Amino acid sequence: MKWKTVVLILGILSIALLAASCAPACPEIGDEAADFTLKTPGGQEASLSDYKGKLVMVNFWSTRCGPCVMEMPHLQDVYNEWTSRELAILAVNVSDSSATIKDFVAATGVTFDILLDPQGSVPQQYCLQPVIPITLFIDREGILRKSQIGAFRGPEEINSILEGL
Repeated sequence: MKWKTVVLILGILSIALLAASCAPACPEIGDEAADFTLKTPGGQEASLSDYKGKLVMVNFWSTRCGPCVMEMPHLQDVYNEWTSRELAILAVNVSDSSATIKDFVAATGVTFDILLDPQGSVPQQYCLQPVIPITLFIDREGILRKSQIGAFRGPEEINSILEGL
């Protein structure tokens, strides 16, 4: 093998290793949850790290997703029941405008935090499949403990997961 070929192969391998080491790692169950900062429909910023010390559910959804909208009353019931136990629900909307979200909140009366992620950067950060709804469960220490793809059929299903945290 000629020395130019060897140098070329070593160069390609070096670039591949460098690219792999620079790629962000996807948080997995048992890892610390990756922090993110998004805006509320009112324009304030909120970060996941603001909720450290609480149980956190991060629910990715859209008003255009029927199952997402159908599970919202279940999320509200759980939020109402678990508020005294320091549960935070972050409903991360991945497609709607702030005006649409404000109308949705007015029509449904949800009281948990809604954040806007129109570019879908947080699901990408967590390497999630582009399917909604998806819910992440994070413990009080900020560790990702469970993920659920698909809508919850009732509050009991969510309660059993939270009890396990």
